[in-house]
Parts: sequence; C-alpha cells; structure tokens
Amino acid sequence: MMRTRPLKVALLGCGVVGSEVARIMTTQAADLAARIGAPVELVGVAVRRPDRVREGIAPGLVTTDATALVKRGDLDVVVEVIGGIEPARTLITTAFAHGASVVSANKALIAQDGAALYAAAEEHGKDLYYEAAVAGAIPLIRPLRESLAGDKVNRVLGIVNGTTNFILDKMDSTGAGYQEALDEATALGYAEADPTADVEGFDAAAKAAILAGIAFHTRVRLDDVHREGMTEVTASDFASAKEMGCTIKLLAICERAADGGSVTARVHPAMIPLTHPLASVRGAYNAVFVESDAAGQLMFYGPGAGGAPTASAVLGDLVAVCRNRLAGTTGPGESAYAALPVSPMGEVVTRYHISLDVADKPGVLAQVATVFAEHGVSIDTVRQQGKDGEASLVVVTHRASDAALDGTVDALRKLDTVRGVASIMRVEGE
Repeated sequence: MMRTRPLKVALLGCGVVGSEVARIMTTQAADLAARIGAPVELVGVAVRRPDRVREGIAPGLVTTDATALVKRGDLDVVVEVIGGIEPARTLITTAFAHGASVVSANKALIAQDGAALYAAAEEHGKDLYYEAAVAGAIPLIRPLRESLAGDKVNRVLGIVNGTTNFILDKMDSTGAGYQEALDEATALGYAEADPTADVEGFDAAAKAAILAGIAFHTRVRLDDVHREGMTEVTASDFASAKEMGCTIKLLAICERAADGGSVTARVHPAMIPLTHPLASVRGAYNAVFVESDAAGQLMFYGPGAGGAPTASAVLGDLVAVCRNRLAGTTGPGESAYAALPVSPMGEVVTRYHISLDVADKPGVLAQVATVFAEHGVSIDTVRQQGKDGEASLVVVTHRASDAALDGTVDALRKLDTVRGVASIMRVEGE
C-alpha cells in the first residue's frame, strides 16, 4: 500500500545535472512514487542566480539561501549537485544534522573527505549515496559495494573521463595533434573552456580514489592517487602504439598487490592492446573493467557524463534512499575495515615503451642495453631506425618497477650517445 504523505526533497544546484533531476522528478512523478512506495515532492532548489528562468520549476521553490534550506528540519533527502569542496561539505553535514539523507554527485568532495562524510552520516543515522560521482549513468558504485561485496576485487581498470577519451580517440582515428583534437572537443561541448581538470587527470584521479576505496575496503584519498595528464601525448606516440598493435587511453588503475598487503591507485596515459575491451571504447564514452576472484572479469560501459545520464544515476540513488527512509533503515556505509596501505608509484610494476633519440653509430644499442641491465630492467623488444647520423631507438621492457625505470632513464640521459628521451609510456591491459 502506498503512503500518501510525500517524501520531501531539496535540490542543491540547478545547472546541467540539477535541472535534469528536477525535470525527471516532475515528468516521472507517478512512476517514481510507484517504485518508492510514496510520492516525492521537490520542496526547494538552492541556486546562485535566482533570476535565471528555470523551465518546470516553480519560482517559489527557488532560493539563494542553501543553508536555510538544508536546516528546514522536515527534509527526507538532500540532493547535492553543486560540486566543489565548499560550501558543499558544510551543506551536506548540516543536512545530516537536521535529519536528511544525502545523494551527491560530488566526486572531488567524496574523494577528499569521504571518510568524514560517512562518519557524519553514521552519527545521525542517515544515508550517503553517490553513484553519480563516478562514470555518469554507468552503474558502478552500487555493484562494487553491494553486488561484489562477497567477492575479492583485485583490479579496477577504466576510462572514467569522456573528454580525454574523445580527444585521444580523435588523435588515434584521424592522426590529429593534441591541440587540434582538444579544439574539436571544445567546439562540440565535450571540453570545458578550461579543460585542466580533465586533461591533467584531476577528474579521473578523484574517481580512482573513490573506486579504490570501495573495491579494496580501504580509505584512499585523492592525495594517494598518482596522477599524470595527457597533454604530452603526440601523434608519434600513436604511431608507435599502432606498430605494437595498441592504442592509447587515459586510464584510472586501482590494484591490489599480488601479496594482498597493499593497494595502488594511479591515473596516466597508457598503451593498451587493441584486443583489450577498453581499446574499442570510442568518443566520450566511459568503460570500467573489474577483475575479481569469483566473478572474474566484468566490464561496465556507457555515457560517463552529461545532464540526463548523470541525472539517471542521481535518481537511482534517490529511489534507493527514499525506500530506506520508508523502511526506517539505511544502506551500506563506509567499508574500510581492510585499512591496507597505499603504495607509492615507485613500487608499481608494469611494462614500458621508451623512445630514445640516439647517435646512429655502432655500439649505441649495446650501451643502452647495458644501462637497462644495470638497473634490473629486462628488455622485451628493441626497434632502431637511423638516418644522417641520427637514430631513434624504441625499447619495450618486461614488467619493472616505476622506481627502477626512473633510475634507468636518468642513467640513459647521461650517455653521450643518447640525444634525448622522446617519450615514455606505460603498457597496460596485458
């Protein structure tokens, strides 16, 4: 039997995502009520610019006083889609203190202060859900923390930023340079006017922190994630990747150590074989590959951003939280019992593709090979091309630690026969 008294919802932010959340709550009100077991009522929308026309939202619901809104005391759920650290953090903790559960899409805040937010939610017996914080519409957070709760996840490898995937895909498919591909992404609305958060990996790093924390039952903060951007990736790198039967993606990689005693989380460009499922992810789409003991290999794929896709994830959380409110219970809280240490990047072991500019004369390859051997880095393949006294030397290693590779490269730069290190890229997905 459906309850007639509505559950009251406040919305913080009414931009691209927030406006879609409000629209779906209105146009699908009957379906949402049927799925929840009670109607939901949007009772307030906090915005910065109240004079802007917002189609479908009654002007009387709009306020610039977000603090007063979350302090009402009669709210069941607060939906936070304003982003950033403050005032979002204070508004969320205030909402908990005044009786409301929270649904958030705020990846930066969850990655930085997730533990404190979980603690505040637990203190007040409320829910904190944030499916929309990672990979837009793709169901990923809930499968990791609920569906796979009885399994042991060993690795999460994914494309979690649509802007960077669009740019790299364009460079791969057309031979365009980085700036040309970025300009097209901006023109099409895939990249912001300031794309730094995307192309330098900050966005993906926040998502990696969240995924690692859930997958490994360990607190992983944004500062724990090694981050490298993709602005230095060139058309030449793609040419080298194609010669190896690979393409290049900006990957978020979260791994449990082989001995199970630690975890790593990192974001960087990497070559992956064309046979790997992630290699075929095109345009602005996201995909995440999960490897676990019992379930094996799972792949989650779909639109990772945009108003409607992200709103879909928000509304899914809203339904779950409202059901919990009706049942007088809460969903999963923080699971950080494992408390595994996060290893530094220097201990990460992977393969490498190194392109060197060298003198075209006898003995160069032997010198280079000696340096690799002295630093304990085993060479898999070498390819050399020379002309007019100059040459390029491409070395692909077997698996080696990042620290060992750094020492190798430093030593290579000291050789008189090495003119420069043109590029270094990790090889993943094998």
